[in-house]
Amino acid sequence: MVYNEIGNTGMRVSALSFGASSLGGVFHGIREEEGIRAVHEAVEGGINFIDVSPYYGHLKAEMVLGKALRDIPRDKYYLSTKVGRYGKDGRNTWDYSAERARSSVFESMERLGIDYIDLINVHDIEFQASMEGGLQKIVDETLPALLKLKEEGVVGHVGLTDLQPENLKWVIDRVDKGAVESVLCFCHYCLNDDLLTEYLDYLEEKGVGVISASPLSMGLLSSRGAPDWHPASEDLREACRRAAKYCAEQGYPIEKLAMQFATSLSPRIATTLFSSASPENVLKNIRYVEEPIDWQLVEKVKEIIGDQQRVRWRNS
Repeated sequence: MVYNEIGNTGMRVSALSFGASSLGGVFHGIREEEGIRAVHEAVEGGINFIDVSPYYGHLKAEMVLGKALRDIPRDKYYLSTKVGRYGKDGRNTWDYSAERARSSVFESMERLGIDYIDLINVHDIEFQASMEGGLQKIVDETLPALLKLKEEGVVGHVGLTDLQPENLKWVIDRVDKGAVESVLCFCHYCLNDDLLTEYLDYLEEKGVGVISASPLSMGLLSSRGAPDWHPASEDLREACRRAAKYCAEQGYPIEKLAMQFATSLSPRIATTLFSSASPENVLKNIRYVEEPIDWQLVEKVKEIIGDQQRVRWRNS
């Protein structure tokens, strides 16, 4: 496994990392004991960065992850969780206030069974963009609250997450250098969308580390195809289906190619998060990224996806 530093944080993390959203049954139901074993296999396989959120499964992912972490020495992993996006009684909720951000951190630590969070993120800031106060509230309230927790030694580093990289830039441009130490952007360094590359020079200039997520583009780049809830257009879905079929005909699963491509910009993208509650899938993905990539096949897949490259959608 290759390890890279996230920006200037001093955290040297595995190029492939574990996203715990699946532990909350976000994509489909899970067997809790399998999910716990998936976390253990990830760490034993060299993965040392784990990302979660109270939003995933409306607290369930943090609770299941907390059970898994009981059996793992604390110095074996870096842990990232989030504030701002939540859920209760099957309903999604958002609260980016300073007060809620602070209380959320302590609640997460209790669920996770830890007394220190390595990286705390403001989750999916585009939702605050459409609420009262807009993104300026992230600048004026959320980030200062998290930076205060950093001063107190409760958290190690502070970051932002969003689907829309322009929102991340907007906030970074309006805070002191070093206030935002990392960004997590998803679905924008994949076989069908490499938009994130346009922001790498800017982020490096600002000293901000880069975390990418969803190498399969939330299921678009998979043999089974995108789930019904996926917000992609039918044209993009069809292009990805054709690409998956072509890869299958070559005996090279598109999942393998997608995982390899997503980690190919290491160390500029410090780590790429994938999520699975299956121990077997965890081990398979670790093997995938340790094998050389077929760049000719990458070019063919990009050709098949064609004018659907970088076609975007909104978060939901």
